[in-house]
Amino acid sequence: MIKLENVKKRYAERTVLDIPLLSIAQGEIVAFAGANGSGKTTLLRLLAGLIQADEGSAQLPAERLYMPQQCYAFRGDLVKNITLGGGDAAKARQLLEALELSALADKPARSLSGGELQRLALCRLLVRDCRVLLLDEPTAACDARGAELVLHAIQAYREAHDCAVLMTTHSPVLAAKGADRLIILNSGKPEADGEPREVLLHPATEWAKSFIAGWKIEC
Repeated sequence: MIKLENVKKRYAERTVLDIPLLSIAQGEIVAFAGANGSGKTTLLRLLAGLIQADEGSAQLPAERLYMPQQCYAFRGDLVKNITLGGGDAAKARQLLEALELSALADKPARSLSGGELQRLALCRLLVRDCRVLLLDEPTAACDARGAELVLHAIQAYREAHDCAVLMTTHSPVLAAKGADRLIILNSGKPEADGEPREVLLHPATEWAKSFIAGWKIEC
């Protein structure tokens, strides 16, 4: 479904992404982890079509939705924010209920907290259909309960649409419990790739071991 071959992206003299081969199957949830500057956001932006690779080829469906790290709100209430540009109001309210935002549905979206705004941004995507869902740090602003709600919503959407989900994360919980596969990036290159619990509990390289050493892992 998604295939990258010999993909490279450079900024000035620095290579920020160097992917020899990456294949992701339909219906697969893949989490990308790595230190700041490891290429996670660059990879999602490239897959979303916001930037172009300097080398290599990318094969992926046209129907893609992307949520950046910096979430935003338009004027108006939450339902209006979700349905701008298309989207069913009844479905929007169902998503607000699932993400425990229904009590705020008629309030100005710009009054939300950071975690609430992140859940609203996710609703804005999930009200639509796609083949690939690209989520950059989808739980970064959420507390533990908010992160759990986001995880359940992502998994429910995947089951309903049989789409691929690619997300970046600094959360070992999201990686271990929310993904089928974990890829750790180091300087734009895949350092580890496999079933999340196996990668987290038995890192294949010293670099991967040092990266996850500070994570409190509950597998």
